[in-house]
Amino acid sequence: MGEQENYQPAAPSSAASEDRGDPTTQQMRTIGQRRREAERKLDLHLEEARHRDGASASESEGHSEA
Repeated sequence: MGEQENYQPAAPSSAASEDRGDPTTQQMRTIGQRRREAERKLDLHLEEARHRDGASASESEGHSEA
């Protein structure tokens, strides 16, 4: 009986963790990569929008002075 008192269950297997919906390391890497790509794309779009707004503002000022 002494052995049974000290018995500790094994750590959950990977199949058990997948059943709970825990993401794997590879899934987390993929998520991180997609997030970084989306952030770069957003930064690019924001920069283009700022550039367009700056050009539009310059054109508008030129027309208002004439």
